[in-house]
Amino acid sequence: MPKMKTHSGAKKRIRVTGGGKLMRQRAGKRHLNEHKPTKRTRRLSSDVQLSPADTKTARRLLGL
Repeated sequence: MPKMKTHSGAKKRIRVTGGGKLMRQRAGKRHLNEHKPTKRTRRLSSDVQLSPADTKTARRLLGL
């Protein structure tokens, strides 16, 4: 059976920590940041854990 390929879109968006958690970036900080409050852009810059509803799908896409 051939090897399973990693989904290239998922590998760009999701990273796996050493403990096996899946982390993603928050939406809303790519562009038009000049008029957004600094408080909001700081909050959006931190990574968050992937929701449990998406974790099963993401693991399959990453080949984990």
